[in-house]
Amino acid sequence: MFRRIVSILLTMVLAGLLTACGAAGSGASASDTGSETPAPDAPVADATASDATGSDTGSGTEIQVFIAASLSKVMEEVAAKYNEAHPEVKVIFNADSSGTLLTQIEEGYECDVFFSAAQKQMNTLEKDDGLIEEGTRHNVVNNQVVVISRKDSNTAVTGLKDIGKASSIALADGSVPVGRYTRVALMNSGLLPETEDPSAYTTKEVSEALGGVEISEQGNVSKVLAAVVEESCEVGTTYYSDTYGYEDELNILERVSYDLTGDVIYPIAQVKNSEADEAQKAAARDFVDFVASDEAKEIFQKYYFDTEVE
Repeated sequence: MFRRIVSILLTMVLAGLLTACGAAGSGASASDTGSETPAPDAPVADATASDATGSDTGSGTEIQVFIAASLSKVMEEVAAKYNEAHPEVKVIFNADSSGTLLTQIEEGYECDVFFSAAQKQMNTLEKDDGLIEEGTRHNVVNNQVVVISRKDSNTAVTGLKDIGKASSIALADGSVPVGRYTRVALMNSGLLPETEDPSAYTTKEVSEALGGVEISEQGNVSKVLAAVVEESCEVGTTYYSDTYGYEDELNILERVSYDLTGDVIYPIAQVKNSEADEAQKAAARDFVDFVASDEAKEIFQKYYFDTEVE
């Protein structure tokens, strides 16, 4: 009997030790692999805005700034310069085509500032929707449509007039400002028939007018640039400012005259945001004023924008 009691007690002690070791081993394994159960109240990142970026400085007031895709590079530097004097303001960018951004604002996306690549979208937001704060609209920069190819493409294309010689073209759709400006230039060059609204020309219709050339339709100007840089397309039409940083990779075959495209004016304005408090509204207005300032113009010029606008 004594031996049975001793045996039972030893078995219980050993079982306790094994359980303790197993628990310790499990903890070490979780730590080593980096897996961790998040706290119930841990914040979840908002990923609803496409191509969203922002200046990390400041945590006091946050403003949502919707910008045309062609402004992505320059606005990072503009925001950084603004934050030197206003570190308490965090600037969050949502970059896409101006048409997409307009739709998002109309659908109720929270937005404090809209910086469009064309007057058309801003006019709609101001006159049709009534969503622009009075007195905050400014024409900031002008841009220029360019025909581009890779330096090693050996393309026979020299510019817009013979763009149909390409094996493939990257072209933004008509709702995207650069797509509309390209269609206007093709029409004014006699390559597309005259029409009241050139942006209505479908990609298929443009292809047929250019002799059946393959056209890859893109959703914004940055995607046009990427298609050429990545050699998906032989040539494309983008903005001069988008070639900044790609000088060693791209040839600018033609800087299309304003006589063909018209001015490519970029307006900015504060958007009426019913969810914003007074501090947020004040920061949005202040940021708009800074973007339109002479200090910001120096940055825009570095990125190939024309700051001589009326």
